[in-house]
Amino acid sequence: MQLKPIVIGLAMSLAALSANATVTLTGKTLTQDEAWRVAEGEEVAIAPEAMKQVTDSNRLVMTAARQGVEIYGLTVGVGLNKDHKLFEASGEMTETARRASIDFNRNILRSHSVGYGAHLPKETARLAMVVRLNTLLTGRSGAQPYVAELYRDFLNKGITPVIPTRGSIGDADITLASHVGSVMMGEWRAEVDGKVVSGAEALRMKGIRPLVPEGKDGLAILSTNSVGIAMTMSAMREMRRVLQLSPVVYGLTLEGMNGNVAPFLAQTVKSHPLAGLSEAATEMRATLKGSYLWEKDPTRALQDPLSFRTTVYTISEAKRALNDLDELVNVQINSSDDNPGVILNASKEDLESSQVAQYFVKGEGLEGAIIPSANFEPLPIAIAAERAAIALGHVAHNSLHRTLRLDEDRFSGLSRYLAGPNNTAGHSFGATEDSMVSIYAENVDLANPVSLASTPVEGNIEDSASNLPRVANRLERSASNLIDLYAMEMLHNTQAIDLRKMKRSDVKLSEKTQALYDAYRKVVPFVEKDRIFSEDLEAGVKLLKSYEVK
Repeated sequence: MQLKPIVIGLAMSLAALSANATVTLTGKTLTQDEAWRVAEGEEVAIAPEAMKQVTDSNRLVMTAARQGVEIYGLTVGVGLNKDHKLFEASGEMTETARRASIDFNRNILRSHSVGYGAHLPKETARLAMVVRLNTLLTGRSGAQPYVAELYRDFLNKGITPVIPTRGSIGDADITLASHVGSVMMGEWRAEVDGKVVSGAEALRMKGIRPLVPEGKDGLAILSTNSVGIAMTMSAMREMRRVLQLSPVVYGLTLEGMNGNVAPFLAQTVKSHPLAGLSEAATEMRATLKGSYLWEKDPTRALQDPLSFRTTVYTISEAKRALNDLDELVNVQINSSDDNPGVILNASKEDLESSQVAQYFVKGEGLEGAIIPSANFEPLPIAIAAERAAIALGHVAHNSLHRTLRLDEDRFSGLSRYLAGPNNTAGHSFGATEDSMVSIYAENVDLANPVSLASTPVEGNIEDSASNLPRVANRLERSASNLIDLYAMEMLHNTQAIDLRKMKRSDVKLSEKTQALYDAYRKVVPFVEKDRIFSEDLEAGVKLLKSYEVK
């Protein structure tokens, strides 16, 4: 009799726990799911051992500066200006040297805040901040601990810097991430409580002390790929949704065509054991379990057009591309892309070389190395994202051509352009093909690589770039376009299914395809006669963007 109050109490406790959920960052264990949870509003905490890494890293780099070690972005300038000494320090950091460091850091954040164009969505901007906070916690940036605390406080107190989307060439998003540092100093703009205010006002509203940047703070804030990575993760999320929908949309089209299941039989793909193909074929068979397509039909074609037969290959390759990209991003968000890298207790390989020995520092009970690097290079991720866009281009190609074949009576055995029985004088779906071809042409363009399109900057010393933010933007647009294509394909495949049911009584859909068919028919009715299709397409897109495949 006491069970009900206990259950209710437990449910309330779990709800409270969920409402106060906190993601604790260590610098090495962040998952993409956790990063998104913070981006969407969960609080974030810093593990004590991770903060100690940040503190010790900062102490090591400042010890090196006092010892007169040349440090990029601290004792010497950046880019072509690396030959300019910012200050002299030997044994101590004088007030003059400290003031020179603060001036340099303020100026580097201001001068690099040159992003422009549309701003990142709030969630993506927060995603960029949690990624950068976690990579700071590797202890390889040399920034003062207050920088990490500011990232945490911005996330927890709801300060979201306005981060433009254009201006980065993708070997560290120096022109975009710098806007975060500008707000930390009380400059630029940020969104707080639903409105955009000045950086100074944002800090005042949330009771946060402005950053006085010094040492390696400025470089640690701006020399990061966190913006491009956040944009990539956003694109991956959209791509993942598309690939969850792909088997069931294809399944509906195959049922509308009265197509052949032979290309994805277990016996078939075992003959061609490409990585991932068997899994994609297994999923396709499960998607169509219970469908009438498994019953012999003497009118069914022995072979369908290639866009039907090869779809399992395109889905498989798109999933493989996404999985490979996923692995690289998991490494990226749990490692350092800092230059130079501040490495506590660095390993001693090649230490007998005087060239290598000069990077090592010891003092104040710490030892390690400060090593110039190209760890800001995200090219592997950019290339993987481009491969993903190419794979989605092939998925789009098959969607387009499956739909075009449905419209052709010689392939479908149905009316031309899938005209309804009372629409013999109408045009039916002929013109919808134009829209599909137009969107597909966009995806062909978006699949073209842009990581090669770089031009030397900073006096030619920075003569390579990945264009990762642009690559990520193209991948997300490609995935979004595919949702549009699927909405158009569903206008056709549901019509084909209805027409086929008028011709025969044994047309039975699978459980998964029937569920999507039913959801679609609630928002888009059968086309009896010609009508304006734009609203149907919009309704289809809205459905697919929220539909969960069970």
